[in-house]
Amino acid sequence: MNPFVKFLPMLMNTKLFSKHKKWVVVIAGLLGLYQMFSPNGVGANWGIPSIDTFYAEPRDVLINRVEAASEAQQETAKEFKSALEKFKEVTHFEGGDLEKKFSILSAAYHRSEDSAKNVSQRVDRVVAATNKLLDEWRDELEQYHDDTIRRKAEAQFDETRLSAQKLIAAMRNAESKTKPVLGAFKDQVLFIKHNLNMQAINSLTQETAIIERDVAQLIQEMEASIAEAEQFISSISS
Repeated sequence: MNPFVKFLPMLMNTKLFSKHKKWVVVIAGLLGLYQMFSPNGVGANWGIPSIDTFYAEPRDVLINRVEAASEAQQETAKEFKSALEKFKEVTHFEGGDLEKKFSILSAAYHRSEDSAKNVSQRVDRVVAATNKLLDEWRDELEQYHDDTIRRKAEAQFDETRLSAQKLIAAMRNAESKTKPVLGAFKDQVLFIKHNLNMQAINSLTQETAIIERDVAQLIQEMEASIAEAEQFISSISS
């Protein structure tokens, strides 16, 4: 759950809220509007058009979406690498508070899970922005009067469409690599949760080595997708 949502009931019971109720309501309303119409807010997950689609060119919207997806992939790679390190620490644990270690491990897993969901959502937005750009471009091809210029425009359209397909395929491929790793992470979290003893935890060393290989492959795919995004932005911006 969002920490702000958990903290909100406490805030509303404070003297600060009673004293500045109107300002708190205004700020909460502005935050709500931002979440509804921001390109990366909750409204985007519900299919609500973000505010930039009303004033920005479809090409610029697509570039912004691709950049946001790349940033999410970079963050996800960091979270998965961090979670792997936490798992390795637990399997090589030599004594102390196992429950505290498990809590750290569980939190790392949930951060990785949230980051993976964020990547999926942002790739979805790249797909939506791509479709909008190509649909508008396709319609405008019919408006040309000069056949020579139209053929040049059609060639540019096809080049952009193929480049976008390649980018989305790379992003989806990297996204798919998160699922088996998350599954393996979850298995270890559940196993450790029900077997908080050193003998059981040490038995996970081999499984952790397999996860390490999968995380390395995941990061490699993320880096390839990020490089593809940079190349796409460069080509569409020129």
